[in-house]
Amino acid sequence: MSKNKQSNIQMITGDPKKAIIKLAVPMMVSMLLIMLYNIADSIWVAGLGADALAAVGFITPLFMVLVGLGNGIGAGANSLIARNIGAKKHAEANNAALHAIVLAVIVSAVFTIIIEAFMVPILQFMGAGDTIQYAMDYSYIIFGFLIVFVYSGVASAIFRSEGDMRRATIAIAVTAILNIILDPVFIYVLNLGISGAAWATVVSAIMSCAVMSYWIWGKKDLFLDLSPKNFNYSSRIMIDTLQVAVPSTLETIVFSALAILINSMLVIAAGTTAVAVYTASMRIVQLAMIPLIGIGTAVLTVCGVAYGAHNYKNLQTAHSYSIKIGFAVSILLGALMFIFSSQIAGMFSYTQASAGLASEIATAISVLSLFVLAIPHGIMSSMMFQGVGKGMYSLLITLLRSLILETVFAYLFCFIFGWGLPGIYGGVVFGCFVGGTVGYIWAKLFIREFKKISIKKYSSQEN
Repeated sequence: MSKNKQSNIQMITGDPKKAIIKLAVPMMVSMLLIMLYNIADSIWVAGLGADALAAVGFITPLFMVLVGLGNGIGAGANSLIARNIGAKKHAEANNAALHAIVLAVIVSAVFTIIIEAFMVPILQFMGAGDTIQYAMDYSYIIFGFLIVFVYSGVASAIFRSEGDMRRATIAIAVTAILNIILDPVFIYVLNLGISGAAWATVVSAIMSCAVMSYWIWGKKDLFLDLSPKNFNYSSRIMIDTLQVAVPSTLETIVFSALAILINSMLVIAAGTTAVAVYTASMRIVQLAMIPLIGIGTAVLTVCGVAYGAHNYKNLQTAHSYSIKIGFAVSILLGALMFIFSSQIAGMFSYTQASAGLASEIATAISVLSLFVLAIPHGIMSSMMFQGVGKGMYSLLITLLRSLILETVFAYLFCFIFGWGLPGIYGGVVFGCFVGGTVGYIWAKLFIREFKKISIKKYSSQEN
């Protein structure tokens, strides 16, 4: 085993605090790059007018489902591989990774056909209205290359599962930087409009997939050995992967359903322009959440290894420590969002077509700055459950937090209490906090039970 491979394995099986930081920082960089190109997408598309920006807002929930397919299978593979590494079952870890890749190909083929066939009815149901042509021009291209995004999510998760964040980050950097460069070229220089934004995203993702494939099957220098000879179909492995993959993917669908419901409320309350405002504002919120997502992704791997090794102390430490640093980071970023809301809003109103959105975007960012303060304990608890293979627990937390509480409170605050658009923003924040608190309590109870089981197991072995 090479020195780098050995150090990666020692890192994810050692001190959970150090492992979380070492895994989270590169992941934060990766997510930052992804969000920067998402924001760049919105900024460049905003130059085409409010309808084009609103169209991206309608497609974003569906695109989250698309990305969620890959990330869901990747989360399932990450969890299973990490647990096998913790249990020192290397052959099982190899086979789990190969099963994830096969699953990615099958799932992407099926969903490409389904989504492409029903795109127009979906957009009509979402209330795209006058923006539907923009949305169709963008979506047919994006969803036509579903395999690229699904495979990318799975391959990146395989690198993360063995602690190799350096190359996982490089692959994502290729996508992000190339996308930022190609966006203005395709949209304005080649005069492809909103279709250009879609093509820039697809071409960038293809390059990332090519780089990761070379590392896996060209250089063949992973800790895992993904040679086809190591594939041995197992229903048990497939089911174990799907026990995390399906709930994780459904969580993304829940987020998308939430976005659809919130968009519908926004249209009712103030028309499609409100969707454009919310879309721009949530791009900034998502940017501020990057550290939390990075920490949560690290928690998935570290908790998976700890669970596989029956190390309840590392599991407990990883969960508690991640929440502490999550809140520390959130307080800082939430304050920056609130203080500089007007300056941030100016980035989305640089043309005559979008100039009128500035004050509304600033108001939305001010209220939604509280969202990053409301989520750390919930997201870390969900990721802990995914890491230990309890994907359904994570899904239930997300259902309660997002689809139920955020939607209900947004409706109450806006329409029943009469607070208008700020009521929708405030309802999302409050629902997130309450749902996350329930998830946190559940996670603590689970860890307590795991501790009892682990102590009993070691006691019986000693006797």
